[in-house]
Amino acid sequence: MTPNRRQFLTAAGLAGLGAAVGPGVAAAPAKASATVDASEQQVAFFGQHQAGIATTTQGYVQFVALDLMSDAASDLRGVLRELSEAAGRLTAGQPVGPMQTGDSPPVDTGEALGLGPARLTVTFGLGPKLFDRVGLGARRPAPLVELPSFTGEQLDSSICGGDIGIQLCADDPQVAFHAAHDLTRLATPTAAPRWSLSGWGPTLNSRGRPTPRNLMGFKDGTRNIMRQEVGALERFVWARAPESPAWMHDGSYMVVRRIEMLFDHWDSISLDQQQQTFGRYKQSGAPLGERREFAPLDLHKRSHGSLTIPRDAHIRLASPEYNHGKRLLRRGYSYVDGVERGGDSVAGGLLFICYQRDPRDQFIPIQRRLANYDNLSQHIVHVGSAIFACPPGAARGSYVGAGLFS
Repeated sequence: MTPNRRQFLTAAGLAGLGAAVGPGVAAAPAKASATVDASEQQVAFFGQHQAGIATTTQGYVQFVALDLMSDAASDLRGVLRELSEAAGRLTAGQPVGPMQTGDSPPVDTGEALGLGPARLTVTFGLGPKLFDRVGLGARRPAPLVELPSFTGEQLDSSICGGDIGIQLCADDPQVAFHAAHDLTRLATPTAAPRWSLSGWGPTLNSRGRPTPRNLMGFKDGTRNIMRQEVGALERFVWARAPESPAWMHDGSYMVVRRIEMLFDHWDSISLDQQQQTFGRYKQSGAPLGERREFAPLDLHKRSHGSLTIPRDAHIRLASPEYNHGKRLLRRGYSYVDGVERGGDSVAGGLLFICYQRDPRDQFIPIQRRLANYDNLSQHIVHVGSAIFACPPGAARGSYVGAGLFS
């Protein structure tokens, strides 16, 4: 990190940055509009759990994976401290530092001035290869394993992995981009960007909200863990002993997959074939054979002697009933990325993000079944992959991951 940025961050502290913007430039306003109080749009960065996991999903995401350009644990600690301090300001709708800095570049890039917090959340995770490299291999949590190869995936190494994963979600895409931009710049040169992706159209994770549709036109998140399910979060999401060490208690494990949808193939099949593939009606979102989206899933129901929901339907193979009761908390977003390779359609798909207590017992066996048997697999391909340990939330005045070094 360049010396001038370190000095600005140290001098600014966690408060008073509104005045640090400089003369002639207004600080981020206390209100995002004449009628909406910015505090109503703010999600606290500091707390028991990191925000952005069980937080109601926002409209937009920026995901950035960084590589640590050092083998020193002290540098990892330093960048986590400085990024946590900056994230605390960003989520409060404040700039990370001054813009008028004489002959030096502005510390805050300024894209979000006047936009308010927009429910921005910043969630940090640590990749599995990082621990051994900085001499902390003995403290690597057992659930943080390298993901195995799955049938049919075509991973591009340039959009996989990473030492530090940062999920930034907000209800304004420019607020999310601004946070990603500033945090990436502040990490330089201690850490450098490895890959990034932006998306919109979140997976449902909170009751009382309409279910969004994915780019294949089907509702996404009907059977997701809802943020109001405190018991399910405790059982399936938050890291606990004996699987995880004490420093990960109240954290979680994040799996990130970039899933490309093969629209040329998908668009060539009938509506009935599409519905048989998912196991749901496209218009209502109800399971096949039912009328309501949230109707209980009956995997034994038959029609004219055949299973109403096919054996290879996505909804069946992904269901807790088919996976020994295991569940995931998902925060997926749609993305578009150019044109399909060798095709005539726009390239896009799902930035699949899920959180769990132990990937070895949840994501990995579930994904193995999907890869081997899911009819949807002929219409998608996994091209990017990463896994991160997301420590618990930070106390005010501390930083995310502090427990790793104590």
